[in-house]
Amino acid sequence: AYFGGLVTKATGEYVLFCKNDKVIDTIKLDANNRFFAKFDSLPEGLYTFKYEPEYQYVYFDKNDSILVRINPEDFDESIVYSGRGAQKNNVLMDLYLKNERDKDVLFDYFDTDYKLFSAKIDSLNVLKQDFYSKKKKEIKWSDGFDKFARAMIDYNHFSKKEVYPIVHQMRTGHKILNDLPKDYYEHRENVNFNDTDLIGYAPFISYLNFMLNNVAMSSAHDADDLRDQSLEINIHKIKVADTLFKNETIKNSILNNIAFMYMLEDQNISNNKRFLDTYYRVSTDKSKQSEIRQMGNAIQQLTAGKRLPSVQLLDAAGKTFNSDDIVTEKTVIFFWSESLQSHLIAAHKRIQDFQKKHPDYKFIAINVDKNQQKWTKTLANFKFGTISEYRAADFEDLRKKWVINKIHRTIITDSRGNIANAFVSLFDVAFESKM
Repeated sequence: AYFGGLVTKATGEYVLFCKNDKVIDTIKLDANNRFFAKFDSLPEGLYTFKYEPEYQYVYFDKNDSILVRINPEDFDESIVYSGRGAQKNNVLMDLYLKNERDKDVLFDYFDTDYKLFSAKIDSLNVLKQDFYSKKKKEIKWSDGFDKFARAMIDYNHFSKKEVYPIVHQMRTGHKILNDLPKDYYEHRENVNFNDTDLIGYAPFISYLNFMLNNVAMSSAHDADDLRDQSLEINIHKIKVADTLFKNETIKNSILNNIAFMYMLEDQNISNNKRFLDTYYRVSTDKSKQSEIRQMGNAIQQLTAGKRLPSVQLLDAAGKTFNSDDIVTEKTVIFFWSESLQSHLIAAHKRIQDFQKKHPDYKFIAINVDKNQQKWTKTLANFKFGTISEYRAADFEDLRKKWVINKIHRTIITDSRGNIANAFVSLFDVAFESKM
């Protein structure tokens, strides 16, 4: 078997070929940005290839030999497979992209009642099911591959159902859990929570995280202090995960996600200690425990009153600025990506509304994409008025220092440019009260 391909507009020297997050081969690009690896034997199954910082899946059946074309500037959309075994992988890629496009289509539907929301996600799911059935009949792929194709569809659909009550309440202020029909969560009965075949498969792991979050929030008690309520919810999630997941690898993956997300939400030192004590008691993943400690240290640098850690930003002309020289007054900083068009528009529209109400604030938009030309073209197309627009010169540096893991995140500074609140969702109904 072989795996190889071409990287157009290469930004790095290697492609990593991996199985279950372990590197099988580090494949160097040649002078023409091509790469090639030959394997005497390659067990059937799902693999990943990484061209930092992006990754994607590729499935190998017996005797498959696959080539892939990659453009780092438009990574997912650019991927095309060829060779023996390519057809089914192109279907898997098509399903992934359909799921990504759903995010834009559904953005406004999270504000609607559950009947309208359910009708919309069901109609999207029917389209994908029809596409899947047609391709399965044409290609006649293996049962091994079929499991991952089905999971790409089913767990994405289940995730939408789990996310809806939470997002609806966050954006409308209406707690809709009690309005849902009794059979709303019947899909949970069809889930094998300890399916070792799906360890590390993003659609499965994402669903498990969404489901846990929903279960914990449904049983949470209202509290005067929202930070205490968040602590209760996340400790409950750890306890449910400890009971529900028997497979150690799946359990650790879920626990790590809970910990990363909680550390982004709660910056109360006392609460963090109580949470982490519970996490460390249940988790057996020493490597991720170390990462979470590092994140905790970064978060401590983002507490109210401190200076925002310095990062490099670019303007539309390509000139580099230090964030210290830009953030010197009352400021709201928000983030966006060209790949999330609905969020791009909704975020700027919301900020423009805030501009009218709060002329004493400066509003800064930071694009997190890598392509300067595509960014400036997007700015020219939309005309966002007097919002100050910049792009992260090194997003990895910005992500680590400002702990940016959610596109909805905003950072608010005071009149001296020091941190007032570094962890606010732009679409929080109480956003203005935190300015």
